[in-house]
Amino acid sequence: MNRKLNILGINGSASSNSSNLAILKRIAEIGWSDFDLTILDNLAELPHFKTELTNENIPSKIRVFWDLIRKADGIIICTPEYVFSIPSGLKNAIEWCVSTTIFSDKKIGLITASASGVKAHAELKLIMEAIQTNFTKDTTLLIQGVKGKVSKEGEIIDTKTDDELEMFIQSYKKLIKTPVAVTV
Repeated sequence: MNRKLNILGINGSASSNSSNLAILKRIAEIGWSDFDLTILDNLAELPHFKTELTNENIPSKIRVFWDLIRKADGIIICTPEYVFSIPSGLKNAIEWCVSTTIFSDKKIGLITASASGVKAHAELKLIMEAIQTNFTKDTTLLIQGVKGKVSKEGEIIDTKTDDELEMFIQSYKKLIKTPVAVTV
């Protein structure tokens, strides 16, 4: 019997009742038989990035954050777009990881859910590529006009979006099960 995968879901939104959180919760529902999704929804609590604290005197919240990443079989980031970019809290969290290899070869799913999201989605893919994560075209998803697709109660009310999430999860499970290629 295969063990359930441990997936870390990172909510890039600073809003307490965001559409991105609703999407991560829906992903947890869709994938429950294959993985447990732990949702990190408190990026604002991470201290502001300081280069000099990445080797010595590392803040305890950052150590906990790194530990969540290390223990995860994979990560799904779901974020809005703020002023044509990823939110500062998400950028800050990623910056804490740049001087490490914690994200190297980590299997990643990337979702940008916003009014437009085009620029943030491109930026997120570029950043994740730069820190050497492992994702495919099929494990990225841009959900435009998200406010009309998620109810105020946090339910996905757009059938097409729900279908896209199902396909995203199928592609992500396939990526997770694919061994990382080792180059010699």
